Amino acid sequence: MSTPPASASAPDPAPAPSPATASPSPARTARPRPRGLPRRLAKLYAGLALYGASSALLVEAGLGLEPWNVLHQGLAELTGLTIGVVSIIVGAAVLLLWIPLRQRPGLGTVSNVFVVGIAMDGTLALVPDTHALAARIPLLLAGVVLNGMATGLYITASFGAGPRDGLMTGLHRRTGRSVRLVRTLLEVAVVATGFALGGTVGVGTVLYAVAIGPLAQFFLRVFAVRPAPRGGTAVTGGRPEGAILPG
Repeated sequence: MSTPPASASAPDPAPAPSPATASPSPARTARPRPRGLPRRLAKLYAGLALYGASSALLVEAGLGLEPWNVLHQGLAELTGLTIGVVSIIVGAAVLLLWIPLRQRPGLGTVSNVFVVGIAMDGTLALVPDTHALAARIPLLLAGVVLNGMATGLYITASFGAGPRDGLMTGLHRRTGRSVRLVRTLLEVAVVATGFALGGTVGVGTVLYAVAIGPLAQFFLRVFAVRPAPRGGTAVTGGRPEGAILPG
């Protein structure tokens, strides 16, 4: 029997990898640093500051506040504290309720507690008192629109829900009730309590309830981060227009 040639019994050696196909070095495989972080932080704090300022404009208009600020104003009347300080205290108390609900706060959650209240008191100190209806109506309209803009800014920064919204989503998960029902019950409760304590409920409260959804959705789309190019790093994902409104 003849012996087959060596070339028939042994495979050809694999070609050496070219520089283009060689395994990347550890330096090349290292995860890239997140891009857009300074921009996201700017959006977060600009949004929270604007949220507090817009709420202050609604206070100055005196034609009705958003639900939680009805409660804050009522507690401020009761305690003699500023509405901004009350907002911080209530926000911190609500954040404590996250513990039994097993909610995890983010940077945006903790920042929300302090920045909104500080911005509200700062704006109230700067804006002069107005009594004429012709001046109060523009303040009301500006407050509602800027509140929607603030919503778009800070939610698209993607640093976590506000403490009040976290309470809502936590109750939604624990009770199995719809988000809409839980939010409605919470806001009816805080409005009723705030009104009983002296908070302002009026046409502004109704306008806010009707307009804030469409305004927030519009600004969420305006400020949403577009998907990164192929191979790049996206700053935010998902569909921010479906996000929950801040609280």
